[in-house]
Amino acid sequence: MRVSRNGKEILKNVELNFEKGKIYSILGSNGAGKSTLARTLIGFNNIENGTIIFDSVDITKSGITERAKLGMTIALQEPARFEGITVKEYITLGGKYNSDDIMEFFQITGLDYNKYIDRLVDDTLSGGERKRIELIAVLMMNPKLAIFDEPDSGIDAMSIPNIVGMLNYVKRKGNTAVVITHNEDIAAIVDYAYLICDKTIKKKGKPLEISSYYKKRCNTCDYVAMEGSV
Repeated sequence: MRVSRNGKEILKNVELNFEKGKIYSILGSNGAGKSTLARTLIGFNNIENGTIIFDSVDITKSGITERAKLGMTIALQEPARFEGITVKEYITLGGKYNSDDIMEFFQITGLDYNKYIDRLVDDTLSGGERKRIELIAVLMMNPKLAIFDEPDSGIDAMSIPNIVGMLNYVKRKGNTAVVITHNEDIAAIVDYAYLICDKTIKKKGKPLEISSYYKKRCNTCDYVAMEGSV
């Protein structure tokens, strides 16, 4: 697929394949196009050519809401701020929920249930706390495809064990997890990895091989040194 914004090409010749019950990483340096790709998959950007098929349905022209109804969701790199609702109200906006599930999700993401469940989702929470709460909300949805945009970045970032536990939970449920990252340690624990650079997929394959290539070659790449964050 190819994507442009304001006449500028932001993704080119991108081809991905995700299977049920597996974890994928999209690895790349800052400015390589990772977040742009994530937002395109979920429907924020329209593609100029190519096709997106999800669960045997052509969703190329579907909007964000339609894709969400089919079971796609994303945890953005910068969580949204909300005023006037509690954490419990926010994470249960999807409707049905199980109290045991909520407790498990707090444990997975490293938050104390009793300390946070009745707090307001407002600016008294740190960036890392808001990120963890958003991730709990994503797990509560039980999505068929969950995209996590750099869950390890930001203030009070989640620890690697928390992220691994979250990804493995999605996998155990028979769903698909895609983690956008520039952390080679996270990229190494998934089932399959893609490496994005210069707005396209440069390599794909075994996670350890892709992670090793990234660590040796991409951190000193001339392209990402010249580009700003995409």
